Amino acid sequence: MATRKPKTPELEAAASSLADAAHHVGRAVSQKVDEIGAAAAAELDTARKAAMARRDKAARRFDALLDKAEARLKKAIEAATKSMQKALRDAENKLQAATTVVPAGRKSPPKKAAAKKAAVRRKSPSA
Repeated sequence: MATRKPKTPELEAAASSLADAAHHVGRAVSQKVDEIGAAAAAELDTARKAAMARRDKAARRFDALLDKAEARLKKAIEAATKSMQKALRDAENKLQAATTVVPAGRKSPPKKAAAKKAAVRRKSPSA
């Protein structure tokens, strides 16, 4: 449908002014929407960075706790292994001592103290 041309110049000027005003308002609203979008994007970016920093900090803390737990576990395993080996050695020594029988007719080997006294007697200058 064709628009009618106004017959009076005042109405024509008013219609032109209204069209210009509508155009300016549209541009201003569009700019404000863009500014709000940019501000929201910046705020989201800041929040994302903060969340990632907290996540990274939590991951580092978790890794540190995991490393400590692994170290304690390794230490406990080593201690248990040493304890088991010592118990096994002690048991083998007791078993060996129980199975070794000294014959009844033989004397026990001379003690080291007796051997030292004999060595001292031979070296004494009293002769």
